[in-house]
Amino acid sequence: MDSCIFCKIAKKEIPTEPVYEDEYTIAFNDLSPQAPVHVLVIPKKHYASLNELDDKEIMSALFGAVKNVVKKLGISEYRTVINTGESAGQTVFHLHIHILAGRPLKWPPG
Repeated sequence: MDSCIFCKIAKKEIPTEPVYEDEYTIAFNDLSPQAPVHVLVIPKKHYASLNELDDKEIMSALFGAVKNVVKKLGISEYRTVINTGESAGQTVFHLHIHILAGRPLKWPPG
């Protein structure tokens, strides 16, 4: 996916300061944060959405990365969000998990 911005970040074609990185994932701060802490965790391999992900090793790595990010940042209360599809709010079509924290988060969001 040559035009995918998250693929470019994963390949280090677009510089970013990783919050966390391992063999399968990279986590970085969102450019348009919706909370004081807003980190995105992505697989390095391209999957357009959660609907395409069928690799259990990558699934495990993604959730392991979330746990590593919150531990590194000293966060014990946070929200994770995976938007799947345009009508669900997905704007970048590379699977990513939002980690939001640092303020009270109401449901529904607003």
